[in-house]
Amino acid sequence: MEEGREVVSMEEANGENGEGINKYACGCAAVASMISIIFGYDTGVMSGAMIFIKEDLKVNDTQISVLAGILNVCALVGSLAAGRTSDFLGRRYIIVLASIMFLVGSVLMGYAPNYPILLTGRCTAGVGVGYALMIAPVYSAEISSPKSRGFITSLPELGISIGILTGYLANYFMAALPLKLGWRLMLGIAAVPSLGLAIGILKMPESPRWLVMRGRLGEAKRILLKVSNSKEEAQIRFRDIKLAVGIDEDCNEDSVKPPTSTGGGGMWKGLLLRPTPAVRWMLLATIGIHFFEHATGIEAVMLFSPRILKKAGVTSKDKLLLGTIGVGLTKLTFMASSTLLIDRVGRRPLLLTSTAGMIAALTGLGIGLTNVENAKEKSLWALGLCFVSTYTFVAFFNIGVAPVTWVYPAEIFPLKLRAQGASIGVAVNRGTNAAISISFIPIYKAITIGGSFFMFAGISVVAWFFFYFLLPETKGKPLEEMEELFTRGSRSNKSKNVGVEILLKGSNA
Repeated sequence: MEEGREVVSMEEANGENGEGINKYACGCAAVASMISIIFGYDTGVMSGAMIFIKEDLKVNDTQISVLAGILNVCALVGSLAAGRTSDFLGRRYIIVLASIMFLVGSVLMGYAPNYPILLTGRCTAGVGVGYALMIAPVYSAEISSPKSRGFITSLPELGISIGILTGYLANYFMAALPLKLGWRLMLGIAAVPSLGLAIGILKMPESPRWLVMRGRLGEAKRILLKVSNSKEEAQIRFRDIKLAVGIDEDCNEDSVKPPTSTGGGGMWKGLLLRPTPAVRWMLLATIGIHFFEHATGIEAVMLFSPRILKKAGVTSKDKLLLGTIGVGLTKLTFMASSTLLIDRVGRRPLLLTSTAGMIAALTGLGIGLTNVENAKEKSLWALGLCFVSTYTFVAFFNIGVAPVTWVYPAEIFPLKLRAQGASIGVAVNRGTNAAISISFIPIYKAITIGGSFFMFAGISVVAWFFFYFLLPETKGKPLEEMEELFTRGSRSNKSKNVGVEILLKGSNA
């Protein structure tokens, strides 16, 4: 009965009484999401800049593929380092570190007199990407309440969409500049917001959950009072966090020695070497959702959209760049819609609907591009199908898979494993992204561009079944209750745990 009373109190404290989203918490997440806007800009602007880089520096398709993919290879390194570093330095200072890396990378790319220096700048920015993609969702999840966590944690992904569209617009408006200046200004201008964020983030509060983990209870309590809708909610969240860390819930000291070690070795042991069944399931879900986000082809569409549109029959540079702006607008529109739906509809419905739509769109794109390649004369219906399928794919991807991929792993792990768990997910995400970025051109040359999108459609079918059987609903659950949700035998999940039981038994064998 006591547990039932706690659940009711938590629901009331989380805003069931109509208080809604905490504006201070939302503002903090919005500032943290600036790092995602900078990353999104870098991704979007590079898709158009590559057209001019190839012409100016006289590089070949292989070098362009490496330039596209190296950012994610370096991001993989950054993401693996980010988990332990953020537990040591704090969430806030990792955003500062990522901003400085973006600053240095942007300056190098803007200066770049040759390909090696351009590649060095891209790689430097890539390490910053690894830090940014791990820390922004984790920070947002840790300051938000369960009722609004989906919306607030999806703000970094919305920031990426805003950045990508801004990058596409920069491509279009700077394309008229002299060749040697245009692409360098496109890439170098990102240094300005990077510097602003590195300074501005220092005025933001630290994650209260990280502060409790370090024994700084007084600071954590003061911040929780700011990011909660009521004093009662702040008290309940504070108590739950203390219990999760292993501190007596009645402890009123401002500073205590954390009862559990924050050493990296113990955390990696609890995550990879000897995880509980619940943690093993969390890790499987995290790796799977991050892998499928990019294995289903979004990077091919976003980074190489000018090349895809050219294959579909669009030839002028202006029209190619306008076409990418349309892709960016579609991404931003549906990403913004998803932030409003994720806490109302839930993670699973958005994810499954999104993936089903992607399967249909990728199949249509494959059919259209295959017809365009094989037709002896221009086929208007195939060209129209390519355009509609491209925009439909981007729309469905951003209504579900895009936001849930970053919200879900940031909210499911226990506090002491959250940063490391999220960093593994980001490493898989960047590794898959790099593989697609580097291999897309060779793959479509080997199996045709239409065949490559049929391949992505097949992978999306596998992704749908993975999501259906292995990802339980987390909407409205406090972070401290996630381990119970992922425990085998939980009555609320029993009907959906068939796939989990088989996989976990196999791994224990």
